[in-house]
Amino acid sequence: MQTFLDTNERFDLIKRNLAEILTENELREKIENGVKMKGYLGFEPSGLPHLGWIIWMNKVKDLIEAGIEFNLLEATWHAMINDKLGGNIELIRKAARLTREVMNALSIQIDKINFVDAEKLANDKDYWALVIKVMKMTSLARMKRALTIMGRNMDEADLDTSKLIYPAMQVSDIIYMDLDIALGGLDQRKAHVLAREIAEKINVKKPIGLHTPILTGLGGGKRMETGEIDEQAASYKMSKSKPNTAIFVNDSEEDIKNKVMNAYCPPRQAEFNPILEINKYLLFSEKKFKLVLERPEKYGGTIIFEKYEDLENAYINGKVHPLDLKIATANSLIEMLKPVRKLFEKEDIKELAQEISKGLTR
Repeated sequence: MQTFLDTNERFDLIKRNLAEILTENELREKIENGVKMKGYLGFEPSGLPHLGWIIWMNKVKDLIEAGIEFNLLEATWHAMINDKLGGNIELIRKAARLTREVMNALSIQIDKINFVDAEKLANDKDYWALVIKVMKMTSLARMKRALTIMGRNMDEADLDTSKLIYPAMQVSDIIYMDLDIALGGLDQRKAHVLAREIAEKINVKKPIGLHTPILTGLGGGKRMETGEIDEQAASYKMSKSKPNTAIFVNDSEEDIKNKVMNAYCPPRQAEFNPILEINKYLLFSEKKFKLVLERPEKYGGTIIFEKYEDLENAYINGKVHPLDLKIATANSLIEMLKPVRKLFEKEDIKELAQEISKGLTR
């Protein structure tokens, strides 16, 4: 894919808003050597998208702009194994279609993305041979520890052994597709580390792991004593299983306002502050975005932020009140999601969303 960015611009664009790169040196080396890189992200079509999904969608947009050939795996079988939408494969396929529609509404160039059907991978005996090889090279204990990538704990494999094949499938997806880059949330780190280890053992391309931050739910979070970034973030992430702490892409203007106004947003604190995170990873990711805080003159008057760093600095120094931040954030989110709300006004999309919502409650 043609790109007019120089080496440093490509590196900075790929690195933007990431929590971690495994490893930066490998990424820079490939960029400097002019390697035509293939990237991927696998997502479970598991329901209605919320703001947390837009973080990876924006990162896909960055990678495409940086000249990465991007593959988006619609992980239907993975979602079925993970009991998403009641394990109803037809409903899961429909959720995959809805996700494409949402991405298109958010101006992500889906025509430049290679959408990969997990069920087509599963039709190839070589794919399953690779899955078996990965399982033979991985201990049971290690596979159980990797279950956190699917939002499960180790004990759940004792009741449903199909769960154990999920990490092996994810590792096999990456190796089978001959990828340079594996993109995912920080909660996918264990799968990417395992993929790198297996790749090295079988002498194939070792994927670079790009990990996006986990968006904190509107209820907020706190630092855990374990110090494990992926575990502590996953405990407080925005999730459809906690609808009151998540903003969905099709929420009404009134719902967005109410959810933002009731969100955790402690004064002078940036860590685990979902309102600041929404600004950092979503709003300020938009080109030429400006956050406008309209305030009476007695409270300092209207102030405009053109860079997230300036907003965060002002907030932690007490120059921005949480209420003013919430009002401005809600207004900006409403504007950002306007094309998606318009999408959900279409009768076929509305019916599709209703069917998926019913599947979530079964």
